Amino acid sequence: MSAVSDSLVVARRNLIRMRRIPEMLVFGLIQPIMFVVLFTYVFGGSIQVGASHSTQDYREFLMAGIFAQTVTFATAGAGAGIADDMHKGLVDRFRSLPMARGAVLTGRTLADLVQTALTLLVLAVVALIVGWRTHENLGKVLAGFALLLLLGYAFSWIGALIGLSVRTPEAATSGGLIWLFPLTFISNAFVDANQMPAFLRHIAEWNPFSATVQACRELFGNLPPGFRTPGAWPMQHPVPASLIWSVVIILIFRTLAVRKYRRANG
Repeated sequence: MSAVSDSLVVARRNLIRMRRIPEMLVFGLIQPIMFVVLFTYVFGGSIQVGASHSTQDYREFLMAGIFAQTVTFATAGAGAGIADDMHKGLVDRFRSLPMARGAVLTGRTLADLVQTALTLLVLAVVALIVGWRTHENLGKVLAGFALLLLLGYAFSWIGALIGLSVRTPEAATSGGLIWLFPLTFISNAFVDANQMPAFLRHIAEWNPFSATVQACRELFGNLPPGFRTPGAWPMQHPVPASLIWSVVIILIFRTLAVRKYRRANG
């Protein structure tokens, strides 16, 4: 219980910092909104999904990918924040206090989860404005957003490990983004994976990012007419696949990040 209490204190500290620096949230919204506008109005009429060339069908197909990309790209900010705390010596001050060692990282990732939830809320409103609609009940829609937040929380632990492994916040930002581009683009986020070359299609189908995107499309009712679901297990069972991938990532990278934190401050 003391570890939970310590984690909540650190999370509150980071949330207060976000409130005092609102541009952190504002700048985090610019990129996903730009992706929504660009893919909807620039590429929407030229990309086929399933048997449909409809701009509306592609808009609904796209939004799950944009939501998932938004929560994963928050990884770079999480890593940069931890690297900045390390660089300024703030972690050494925490170390001098009678608190659980893992609480610093857990509190940070929880605060990032709250910021991600706020970003998703604003982005969902923008998506509704440009014409995105869901076709399932409220429970399924909320379950889809819960899977997105779980994926974002899992990836924030990857960001934490990166932030602890580099010397400067700038390096953490670069290191946090460089691997995210192939992860998000070699997936089913923006195009139908069935149209990819065979070797890329297999990567996309087993990509943990793709599992969450596919799960959200099913839960939102956003699969277009004539869409052929790939035969890979994660695509046939995307909701359990998304849960399994996210939990495995949390278990692995939380363990590695806490171990790295203890060694760095031992």
